[in-house]
Amino acid sequence: MTVVRDLMPVLAPAARERLGMRVGEALRRARAGGDAVVAAVTLPAAPGIDPAAVVAASRRAGEPWFALEQPEREGFALATLGSVVDIEAHGPGRFAEVAQTWRRVSATAVTDPPEAHDAAGASLGERPRREAVFPGGRHGREPGSRGGPPPGAGLIAVGGFAFAPDGGRSPAWAGFPPAALTVPEVSLARRGGEVRMTLAALVAPDDTPEGVLARVESRVAQLREAPLPLLDPAPAERARVTGAMPPEHYVSAVARAVERICAGGLDKVVLAREVAVHAGADHDPAAILSVLREAFPGCYVFGVGRGDAAFVAASPELLVRREGQRASTVALAGSTRRSADPAVDDHLGEQLLRSAKDREEQAIVARRIERTLRERSVWVTAPEEPVLVRMANIQHLATPIRAQLAEPVGALDLAGLLHPTPAVGAEPREAVRMIPELEGMDRGWYAGAIGWTDAAEDGEFCVGLRCALLRGPVARLYAGVGVVRDSDPTAELAETEMKLEALLPVLAG
Repeated sequence: MTVVRDLMPVLAPAARERLGMRVGEALRRARAGGDAVVAAVTLPAAPGIDPAAVVAASRRAGEPWFALEQPEREGFALATLGSVVDIEAHGPGRFAEVAQTWRRVSATAVTDPPEAHDAAGASLGERPRREAVFPGGRHGREPGSRGGPPPGAGLIAVGGFAFAPDGGRSPAWAGFPPAALTVPEVSLARRGGEVRMTLAALVAPDDTPEGVLARVESRVAQLREAPLPLLDPAPAERARVTGAMPPEHYVSAVARAVERICAGGLDKVVLAREVAVHAGADHDPAAILSVLREAFPGCYVFGVGRGDAAFVAASPELLVRREGQRASTVALAGSTRRSADPAVDDHLGEQLLRSAKDREEQAIVARRIERTLRERSVWVTAPEEPVLVRMANIQHLATPIRAQLAEPVGALDLAGLLHPTPAVGAEPREAVRMIPELEGMDRGWYAGAIGWTDAAEDGEFCVGLRCALLRGPVARLYAGVGVVRDSDPTAELAETEMKLEALLPVLAG
Protein backbone atom coordinates (compact mmCIF):
# COMPACT_ATOMS: atom_id res chain seq x y z
CA MET A 1 0.00 0.00 0.00
CA THR A 2 1.30 3.45 -0.90
CA VAL A 3 1.73 5.62 2.18
CA VAL A 4 0.82 9.28 1.68
CA ARG A 5 1.56 11.78 4.41
CA ASP A 6 0.74 15.44 4.83
CA LEU A 7 4.02 17.28 4.58
CA MET A 8 2.87 19.99 6.98
CA PRO A 9 -0.78 20.86 7.63
CA VAL A 10 -0.02 24.34 9.06
CA LEU A 11 2.86 26.77 9.23
CA ALA A 12 4.60 26.84 12.59
CA PRO A 13 3.93 30.12 14.47
CA ALA A 14 7.48 31.46 14.04
CA ALA A 15 7.41 30.65 10.32
CA ARG A 16 4.03 32.35 9.90
CA GLU A 17 5.33 35.42 11.70
CA ARG A 18 8.36 35.65 9.41
CA LEU A 19 6.22 35.19 6.34
CA GLY A 20 3.85 37.88 7.60
CA MET A 21 6.73 40.32 7.96
CA ARG A 22 7.92 39.63 4.40
CA VAL A 23 4.41 39.96 3.00
CA GLY A 24 3.85 43.24 4.86
CA GLU A 25 7.05 44.75 3.44
CA ALA A 26 6.26 43.45 -0.06
CA LEU A 27 2.79 45.03 0.14
CA ARG A 28 4.30 48.36 1.16
CA ARG A 29 6.70 48.26 -1.81
CA ALA A 30 3.96 47.16 -4.20
CA ARG A 31 1.71 50.05 -3.19
CA ALA A 32 4.57 52.53 -3.38
CA GLY A 33 5.70 51.39 -6.83
CA GLY A 34 2.42 50.23 -8.33
CA ASP A 35 3.77 46.80 -9.36
CA ALA A 36 3.44 43.39 -7.73
CA VAL A 37 6.37 42.25 -5.57
CA VAL A 38 7.47 38.73 -4.61
CA ALA A 39 7.64 37.82 -0.91
CA ALA A 40 9.38 34.63 0.20
CA VAL A 41 10.63 32.78 3.27
CA THR A 42 13.03 29.85 3.48
CA LEU A 43 12.58 27.34 6.28
CA PRO A 44 14.29 24.14 7.46
CA ALA A 45 12.28 21.03 6.58
CA ALA A 46 12.39 17.47 7.86
CA PRO A 47 15.56 15.74 6.64
CA GLY A 48 13.77 12.67 5.31
CA ILE A 49 11.81 14.62 2.71
CA ASP A 50 12.24 13.54 -0.93
CA PRO A 51 11.76 16.74 -2.99
CA ALA A 52 10.71 14.96 -6.18
CA ALA A 53 8.22 12.80 -4.26
CA VAL A 54 6.59 15.91 -2.78
CA VAL A 55 6.23 17.46 -6.22
CA ALA A 56 4.78 14.27 -7.71
CA ALA A 57 2.24 13.87 -4.92
CA SER A 58 1.25 17.54 -4.62
CA ARG A 59 1.17 18.96 -8.13
CA ARG A 60 -2.08 20.28 -9.50
CA ALA A 61 -3.26 19.43 -12.99
CA GLY A 62 -1.60 21.62 -15.58
CA GLU A 63 0.63 23.60 -13.23
CA PRO A 64 4.37 23.94 -13.93
CA TRP A 65 6.73 21.72 -11.98
CA PHE A 66 10.45 21.10 -12.01
CA ALA A 67 12.78 18.47 -10.55
CA LEU A 68 16.56 18.16 -10.86
CA GLU A 69 18.75 15.64 -9.06
CA GLN A 70 22.29 14.35 -9.10
CA PRO A 71 22.19 11.66 -6.40
CA GLU A 72 25.94 10.98 -6.34
CA ARG A 73 26.64 14.66 -5.60
CA GLU A 74 25.89 14.57 -1.88
CA GLY A 75 22.30 13.59 -2.64
CA PHE A 76 21.62 16.95 -4.31
CA ALA A 77 17.99 17.48 -5.30
CA LEU A 78 15.87 20.49 -6.20
CA ALA A 79 12.14 20.33 -6.92
CA THR A 80 9.49 23.01 -7.33
CA LEU A 81 5.75 23.49 -7.72
CA GLY A 82 3.65 26.23 -9.26
CA SER A 83 4.66 29.68 -10.42
CA VAL A 84 4.31 33.17 -9.00
CA VAL A 85 6.18 34.77 -11.93
CA ASP A 86 6.65 33.48 -15.49
CA ILE A 87 9.64 34.73 -17.48
CA GLU A 88 9.67 33.98 -21.21
CA ALA A 89 11.68 35.21 -24.19
CA HIS A 90 12.65 34.22 -27.71
CA GLY A 91 15.28 35.10 -30.28
CA PRO A 92 19.08 35.30 -30.13
CA GLY A 93 19.02 37.50 -27.01
CA ARG A 94 16.73 35.23 -24.99
CA PHE A 95 19.34 34.34 -22.33
CA ALA A 96 20.18 38.00 -21.69
CA GLU A 97 16.52 39.02 -21.71
CA VAL A 98 15.55 36.36 -19.19
CA ALA A 99 18.57 37.25 -17.03
CA GLN A 100 17.58 40.93 -17.01
CA THR A 101 13.99 40.14 -16.03
CA TRP A 102 15.14 37.77 -13.28
CA ARG A 103 17.48 40.41 -11.86
CA ARG A 104 14.59 42.87 -11.72
CA VAL A 105 12.26 40.36 -10.03
CA SER A 106 14.84 39.21 -7.48
CA ALA A 107 16.10 42.74 -6.74
CA THR A 108 12.62 43.94 -5.74
CA ALA A 109 11.63 40.75 -3.90
CA VAL A 110 11.35 40.69 -0.12
CA THR A 111 13.17 37.58 1.05
CA ASP A 112 15.19 36.23 3.95
CA PRO A 113 18.83 37.25 4.08
CA PRO A 114 21.05 34.22 3.32
CA GLU A 115 22.13 33.88 6.95
CA ALA A 116 18.48 33.53 8.02
CA HIS A 117 18.12 30.25 6.12
CA ASP A 118 19.70 28.47 9.07
CA ALA A 119 17.80 30.43 11.71
CA ALA A 120 16.58 28.37 14.63
CA GLY A 121 12.98 28.31 15.74
CA ALA A 122 11.47 28.75 12.27
CA SER A 123 11.25 25.19 11.08
CA LEU A 124 8.56 23.40 9.17
CA GLY A 125 8.02 20.31 11.26
CA GLU A 126 10.91 18.68 13.03
CA ARG A 127 14.32 20.26 13.17
CA PRO A 128 16.79 18.54 10.78
CA ARG A 129 18.96 15.88 12.38
CA ARG A 130 22.70 16.37 12.17
CA GLU A 131 23.36 13.43 9.89
CA ALA A 132 23.44 12.92 6.15
CA VAL A 133 21.97 9.75 4.72
CA PHE A 134 22.65 9.33 1.04
CA PRO A 135 20.73 7.22 -1.49
CA GLY A 136 21.61 3.57 -1.05
CA GLY A 137 22.50 4.03 2.62
CA ARG A 138 25.80 5.84 2.07
CA HIS A 139 26.78 8.42 4.65
CA GLY A 140 28.65 11.62 4.05
CA ARG A 141 29.88 14.74 5.80
CA GLU A 142 27.69 16.39 8.39
CA PRO A 143 25.12 18.74 6.87
CA GLY A 144 26.12 22.34 7.06
CA SER A 145 29.80 21.47 7.05
CA ARG A 146 30.11 23.29 3.74
CA GLY A 147 28.99 26.48 5.47
CA GLY A 148 25.44 27.01 4.32
CA PRO A 149 22.14 25.61 3.10
CA PRO A 150 21.83 23.38 0.03
CA PRO A 151 22.33 24.89 -3.43
CA GLY A 152 19.01 26.25 -4.65
CA ALA A 153 17.69 27.14 -1.19
CA GLY A 154 15.95 30.50 -1.23
CA LEU A 155 14.18 32.38 -4.01
CA ILE A 156 15.02 30.80 -7.36
CA ALA A 157 13.95 30.66 -10.98
CA VAL A 158 13.84 27.29 -12.75
CA GLY A 159 13.23 26.12 -16.29
CA GLY A 160 14.97 25.86 -19.62
CA PHE A 161 15.88 27.07 -23.06
CA ALA A 162 15.32 25.55 -26.47
CA PHE A 163 18.34 24.62 -28.56
CA ALA A 164 17.55 27.23 -31.23
CA PRO A 165 16.68 30.91 -30.63
CA ASP A 166 13.13 30.26 -31.86
CA GLY A 167 13.00 26.52 -31.20
CA GLY A 168 10.02 24.66 -29.85
CA ARG A 169 7.49 26.04 -32.32
CA SER A 170 6.34 22.71 -33.71
CA PRO A 171 3.07 21.30 -32.29
CA ALA A 172 4.93 18.58 -30.41
CA TRP A 173 6.72 21.21 -28.31
CA ALA A 174 3.62 23.28 -27.47
CA GLY A 175 4.07 24.87 -24.04
CA PHE A 176 7.89 24.82 -24.24
CA PRO A 177 8.86 28.27 -25.62
CA PRO A 178 12.40 29.22 -26.66
CA ALA A 179 13.12 30.44 -23.11
CA ALA A 180 10.94 29.85 -20.05
CA LEU A 181 11.77 30.22 -16.36
CA THR A 182 9.31 30.20 -13.49
CA VAL A 183 9.64 31.56 -9.97
CA PRO A 184 7.94 28.75 -8.04
CA GLU A 185 5.40 28.94 -5.24
CA VAL A 186 7.10 26.08 -3.42
CA SER A 187 10.66 24.84 -3.77
CA LEU A 188 12.56 22.15 -1.89
CA ALA A 189 16.36 21.97 -1.96
CA ARG A 190 18.34 19.07 -0.50
CA ARG A 191 22.00 18.28 0.03
CA GLY A 192 22.92 15.32 2.19
CA GLY A 193 20.45 15.34 5.09
CA GLU A 194 19.69 19.06 4.91
CA VAL A 195 16.42 20.13 3.29
CA ARG A 196 15.13 23.67 2.86
CA MET A 197 11.67 24.72 1.78
CA THR A 198 11.02 28.12 0.22
CA LEU A 199 7.49 29.51 0.02
CA ALA A 200 6.81 32.45 -2.28
CA ALA A 201 3.83 34.65 -3.11
CA LEU A 202 3.25 37.48 -5.55
CA VAL A 203 1.91 40.47 -3.60
CA ALA A 204 -0.14 42.97 -5.62
CA PRO A 205 -0.92 46.56 -4.53
CA ASP A 206 -4.58 45.68 -3.88
CA ASP A 207 -3.81 42.57 -1.82
CA THR A 208 -4.22 42.32 1.94
CA PRO A 209 -1.67 40.65 4.24
CA GLU A 210 -4.33 38.26 5.48
CA GLY A 211 -5.31 37.26 1.94
CA VAL A 212 -1.74 36.54 0.90
CA LEU A 213 -1.02 34.54 4.05
CA ALA A 214 -4.18 32.54 3.49
CA ARG A 215 -3.08 31.65 -0.05
CA VAL A 216 0.33 30.44 1.14
CA GLU A 217 -1.12 28.48 4.04
CA SER A 218 -3.64 26.86 1.74
CA ARG A 219 -0.83 25.71 -0.54
CA VAL A 220 1.24 24.39 2.35
CA ALA A 221 -1.75 22.47 3.67
CA GLN A 222 -2.04 20.67 0.32
CA LEU A 223 1.56 19.45 0.25
CA ARG A 224 1.89 15.69 0.38
CA GLU A 225 4.68 13.18 0.17
CA ALA A 226 4.33 9.67 -1.25
CA PRO A 227 6.88 7.29 -2.80
CA LEU A 228 7.36 7.91 -6.49
CA PRO A 229 5.14 5.57 -8.53
CA LEU A 230 6.47 2.43 -10.16
CA LEU A 231 6.44 1.66 -13.84
CA ASP A 232 3.96 -0.98 -14.89
CA PRO A 233 6.14 -4.10 -15.43
CA ALA A 234 3.53 -5.76 -17.64
CA PRO A 235 1.42 -3.20 -19.52
CA ALA A 236 -1.74 -4.52 -21.15
CA GLU A 237 -0.66 -3.12 -24.51
CA ARG A 238 2.87 -3.35 -25.84
CA ALA A 239 4.48 -0.05 -26.82
CA ARG A 240 5.14 0.67 -30.48
CA VAL A 241 8.42 2.36 -31.50
CA THR A 242 8.60 4.43 -34.68
CA GLY A 243 11.18 6.73 -36.20
CA ALA A 244 10.22 10.26 -37.19
CA MET A 245 12.43 9.68 -40.23
CA PRO A 246 13.71 6.39 -41.70
CA PRO A 247 17.25 5.43 -40.64
CA GLU A 248 18.39 6.01 -44.22
CA HIS A 249 17.55 9.70 -43.87
CA TYR A 250 19.94 10.01 -40.92
CA VAL A 251 22.73 8.11 -42.68
CA SER A 252 22.32 10.42 -45.67
CA ALA A 253 22.40 13.53 -43.44
CA VAL A 254 25.67 12.40 -41.83
CA ALA A 255 27.19 11.69 -45.25
CA ARG A 256 26.27 15.17 -46.48
CA ALA A 257 27.76 16.71 -43.34
CA VAL A 258 31.03 14.82 -43.89
CA GLU A 259 31.13 16.14 -47.46
CA ARG A 260 30.79 19.71 -46.21
CA ILE A 261 33.50 19.20 -43.61
CA CYS A 262 35.87 17.81 -46.24
CA ALA A 263 35.08 20.79 -48.49
CA GLY A 264 36.47 23.12 -45.78
CA GLY A 265 35.09 25.80 -43.48
CA LEU A 266 33.46 23.34 -41.09
CA ASP A 267 35.16 21.26 -38.41
CA LYS A 268 32.25 19.56 -36.68
CA VAL A 269 28.47 19.43 -36.63
CA VAL A 270 26.16 17.48 -34.31
CA LEU A 271 23.21 15.75 -35.95
CA ALA A 272 20.31 14.20 -34.04
CA ARG A 273 17.35 11.99 -34.76
CA GLU A 274 13.95 11.46 -33.17
CA VAL A 275 12.20 8.24 -32.21
CA ALA A 276 8.63 8.02 -30.88
CA VAL A 277 7.28 5.50 -28.37
CA HIS A 278 3.51 5.01 -28.56
CA ALA A 279 2.31 3.33 -25.37
CA GLY A 280 -1.06 1.88 -24.49
CA ALA A 281 -1.47 4.34 -21.59
CA ASP A 282 -0.14 7.77 -20.70
CA HIS A 283 3.54 7.88 -19.80
CA ASP A 284 4.04 8.78 -16.11
CA PRO A 285 6.92 11.27 -15.73
CA ALA A 286 7.21 10.62 -11.98
CA ALA A 287 7.65 6.88 -12.48
CA ILE A 288 10.22 7.51 -15.21
CA LEU A 289 12.18 9.91 -12.98
CA SER A 290 12.19 7.26 -10.26
CA VAL A 291 13.81 4.74 -12.61
CA LEU A 292 16.30 7.24 -14.05
CA ARG A 293 17.66 8.46 -10.74
CA GLU A 294 18.28 4.88 -9.63
CA ALA A 295 19.88 3.86 -12.93
CA PHE A 296 21.94 7.03 -13.52
CA PRO A 297 22.93 8.48 -10.11
CA GLY A 298 25.86 10.38 -11.60
CA CYS A 299 23.75 12.14 -14.23
CA TYR A 300 21.60 15.24 -14.05
CA VAL A 301 18.20 13.58 -13.78
CA PHE A 302 15.49 16.13 -14.43
CA GLY A 303 11.85 16.63 -15.27
CA VAL A 304 10.21 19.84 -16.41
CA GLY A 305 6.43 19.82 -16.52
CA ARG A 306 4.51 22.41 -18.51
CA GLY A 307 0.80 22.02 -19.18
CA ASP A 308 0.01 18.44 -20.09
CA ALA A 309 3.56 17.60 -21.18
CA ALA A 310 6.87 16.86 -19.46
CA PHE A 311 10.48 16.88 -20.61
CA VAL A 312 12.55 14.26 -18.76
CA ALA A 313 16.19 13.23 -19.01
CA ALA A 314 19.25 11.66 -17.45
CA SER A 315 21.84 14.00 -18.91
CA PRO A 316 25.57 13.37 -18.50
CA GLU A 317 26.52 16.92 -19.48
CA LEU A 318 26.93 20.05 -17.37
CA LEU A 319 26.72 23.26 -19.38
CA VAL A 320 27.83 25.53 -16.55
CA ARG A 321 27.77 25.86 -12.77
CA ARG A 322 28.38 29.24 -11.17
CA GLU A 323 29.33 29.58 -7.50
CA GLY A 324 30.33 33.14 -6.68
CA GLN A 325 33.20 34.09 -8.95
CA ARG A 326 33.93 30.47 -9.86
CA ALA A 327 32.52 28.82 -12.98
CA SER A 328 32.84 25.15 -13.86
CA THR A 329 31.81 23.00 -16.77
CA VAL A 330 32.75 19.82 -18.62
CA ALA A 331 33.65 19.33 -22.27
CA LEU A 332 31.97 16.04 -23.11
CA ALA A 333 32.32 14.38 -26.50
CA GLY A 334 33.32 11.02 -27.94
CA SER A 335 31.44 7.89 -26.89
CA THR A 336 31.59 4.13 -26.79
CA ARG A 337 29.50 1.37 -25.27
CA ARG A 338 29.85 -0.36 -21.88
CA SER A 339 30.39 -4.06 -21.24
CA ALA A 340 29.38 -6.25 -18.32
CA ASP A 341 32.84 -7.84 -18.54
CA PRO A 342 35.25 -5.51 -16.67
CA ALA A 343 38.17 -6.44 -18.92
CA VAL A 344 36.19 -5.73 -22.07
CA ASP A 345 34.83 -2.53 -20.54
CA ASP A 346 38.36 -1.31 -19.78
CA HIS A 347 39.47 -2.24 -23.28
CA LEU A 348 36.61 -0.24 -24.81
CA GLY A 349 37.59 2.73 -22.67
CA GLU A 350 41.22 2.49 -23.74
CA GLN A 351 40.16 2.33 -27.38
CA LEU A 352 38.12 5.49 -26.89
CA LEU A 353 41.05 7.27 -25.28
CA ARG A 354 43.24 6.30 -28.25
CA SER A 355 40.67 7.08 -30.96
CA ALA A 356 41.92 9.93 -33.16
CA LYS A 357 38.40 10.65 -34.39
CA ASP A 358 36.91 10.87 -30.88
CA ARG A 359 39.88 12.81 -29.49
CA GLU A 360 39.49 15.38 -32.27
CA GLU A 361 35.76 15.68 -31.59
CA GLN A 362 36.37 16.17 -27.87
CA ALA A 363 39.23 18.66 -28.34
CA ILE A 364 37.02 20.87 -30.53
CA VAL A 365 34.52 21.16 -27.68
CA ALA A 366 37.16 21.84 -25.00
CA ARG A 367 38.92 24.52 -27.07
CA ARG A 368 35.70 26.46 -27.69
CA ILE A 369 34.65 26.40 -24.05
CA GLU A 370 38.08 27.49 -22.82
CA ARG A 371 38.23 30.27 -25.41
CA THR A 372 34.79 31.56 -24.41
CA LEU A 373 35.51 31.53 -20.69
CA ARG A 374 38.92 33.22 -21.06
CA GLU A 375 37.21 36.35 -22.36
CA ARG A 376 35.50 36.77 -18.96
CA SER A 377 38.01 35.18 -16.58
CA VAL A 378 41.18 35.83 -14.63
CA TRP A 379 42.23 32.26 -15.31
CA VAL A 380 40.88 29.10 -16.90
CA THR A 381 42.25 25.68 -16.10
CA ALA A 382 41.74 22.25 -17.65
CA PRO A 383 43.77 19.02 -17.72
CA GLU A 384 45.87 18.38 -20.80
CA GLU A 385 44.33 14.95 -21.40
CA PRO A 386 40.65 13.96 -21.31
CA VAL A 387 39.41 11.38 -18.84
CA LEU A 388 36.82 8.63 -19.12
CA VAL A 389 33.36 9.24 -17.67
CA ARG A 390 31.31 6.06 -17.35
CA MET A 391 27.53 5.96 -17.23
CA ALA A 392 25.35 2.85 -16.94
CA ASN A 393 25.22 2.20 -20.69
CA ILE A 394 27.88 4.42 -22.22
CA GLN A 395 31.29 5.98 -21.60
CA HIS A 396 32.52 9.37 -22.79
CA LEU A 397 35.67 11.43 -23.10
CA ALA A 398 35.48 14.40 -20.74
CA THR A 399 37.58 17.43 -19.85
CA PRO A 400 36.58 19.25 -16.65
CA ILE A 401 37.11 23.01 -16.99
CA ARG A 402 37.16 25.62 -14.21
CA ALA A 403 37.44 29.39 -14.35
CA GLN A 404 37.85 32.34 -11.98
CA LEU A 405 35.59 35.06 -13.33
CA ALA A 406 37.09 38.52 -13.77
CA GLU A 407 33.73 40.21 -13.22
CA PRO A 408 30.31 39.19 -11.91
CA VAL A 409 28.71 37.15 -14.69
CA GLY A 410 25.56 35.31 -13.65
CA ALA A 411 24.69 31.71 -14.35
CA LEU A 412 22.12 32.69 -16.99
CA ASP A 413 24.58 34.93 -18.82
CA LEU A 414 27.28 32.24 -18.69
CA ALA A 415 24.84 29.70 -20.10
CA GLY A 416 24.04 32.11 -22.93
CA LEU A 417 27.72 32.65 -23.68
CA LEU A 418 28.48 28.92 -23.85
CA HIS A 419 25.33 27.59 -25.52
CA PRO A 420 25.45 25.82 -27.88
CA THR A 421 28.83 24.23 -27.35
CA PRO A 422 30.25 22.09 -30.18
CA ALA A 423 29.14 19.07 -28.12
CA VAL A 424 25.59 19.73 -29.36
CA GLY A 425 26.04 22.37 -32.07
CA ALA A 426 28.79 23.02 -34.59
CA GLU A 427 32.28 24.42 -35.04
CA PRO A 428 32.46 27.16 -36.13
CA ARG A 429 29.50 28.29 -34.08
CA GLU A 430 27.60 29.95 -36.92
CA ALA A 431 27.41 26.61 -38.73
CA VAL A 432 24.50 25.64 -36.44
CA ARG A 433 22.32 27.19 -39.16
CA MET A 434 22.71 24.04 -41.25
CA ILE A 435 21.48 21.69 -38.51
CA PRO A 436 17.70 22.04 -39.14
CA GLU A 437 18.28 21.61 -42.85
CA LEU A 438 20.17 18.36 -42.36
CA GLU A 439 18.07 16.95 -39.51
CA GLY A 440 14.65 17.96 -40.79
CA MET A 441 13.16 18.44 -37.32
CA ASP A 442 12.54 20.94 -34.51
CA ARG A 443 14.84 20.05 -31.63
CA GLY A 444 12.75 22.00 -29.12
CA TRP A 445 14.41 21.77 -25.71
CA TYR A 446 16.54 18.79 -26.77
CA ALA A 447 20.20 19.90 -26.45
CA GLY A 448 19.01 23.11 -24.79
CA ALA A 449 19.91 24.40 -21.32
CA ILE A 450 17.87 23.25 -18.30
CA GLY A 451 18.49 24.36 -14.73
CA TRP A 452 18.10 27.05 -12.10
CA THR A 453 19.49 30.32 -10.79
CA ASP A 454 19.13 32.18 -7.50
CA ALA A 455 19.03 35.81 -6.37
CA ALA A 456 22.85 35.93 -6.19
CA GLU A 457 22.89 34.72 -9.83
CA ASP A 458 24.56 31.47 -8.82
CA GLY A 459 23.08 28.32 -10.29
CA GLU A 460 23.65 25.55 -12.76
CA PHE A 461 22.41 24.46 -16.16
CA CYS A 462 22.81 21.06 -17.74
CA VAL A 463 22.31 20.10 -21.38
CA GLY A 464 19.06 18.39 -22.36
CA LEU A 465 20.45 15.02 -23.51
CA ARG A 466 19.35 11.37 -23.09
CA CYS A 467 15.89 12.85 -22.97
CA ALA A 468 12.25 12.39 -23.89
CA LEU A 469 9.28 14.68 -24.39
CA LEU A 470 6.21 13.06 -22.84
CA ARG A 471 2.68 13.98 -23.85
CA GLY A 472 -0.03 11.48 -23.04
CA PRO A 473 0.80 8.04 -24.47
CA VAL A 474 3.46 9.41 -26.86
CA ALA A 475 7.11 9.90 -25.90
CA ARG A 476 9.57 11.51 -28.30
CA LEU A 477 13.19 10.54 -27.72
CA TYR A 478 16.21 12.34 -29.13
CA ALA A 479 19.84 11.34 -29.63
CA GLY A 480 22.67 12.90 -31.61
CA VAL A 481 26.33 12.43 -32.46
CA GLY A 482 29.20 14.68 -33.40
CA VAL A 483 30.14 14.42 -37.07
CA VAL A 484 33.77 15.13 -38.01
CA ARG A 485 35.93 14.46 -41.07
CA ASP A 486 36.48 10.77 -40.25
CA SER A 487 32.88 9.98 -39.31
CA ASP A 488 31.31 6.85 -40.77
CA PRO A 489 27.55 7.42 -41.36
CA THR A 490 26.55 3.86 -40.46
CA ALA A 491 28.64 3.91 -37.29
CA GLU A 492 27.11 7.25 -36.28
CA LEU A 493 23.63 5.77 -36.70
CA ALA A 494 24.67 2.91 -34.40
CA GLU A 495 25.90 5.44 -31.81
CA THR A 496 22.49 7.13 -31.73
CA GLU A 497 20.95 3.73 -31.04
CA MET A 498 23.33 3.27 -28.11
CA LYS A 499 22.40 6.67 -26.68
CA LEU A 500 18.67 6.01 -27.11
CA GLU A 501 19.13 2.96 -24.87
CA ALA A 502 19.20 5.27 -21.83
CA LEU A 503 15.44 5.83 -22.05
CA LEU A 504 14.07 3.48 -24.69
CA PRO A 505 13.89 0.40 -22.42
CA VAL A 506 12.22 2.50 -19.70
CA LEU A 507 9.56 3.86 -22.04
CA ALA A 508 9.02 0.91 -24.35
CA GLY A 509 9.40 -1.89 -21.80
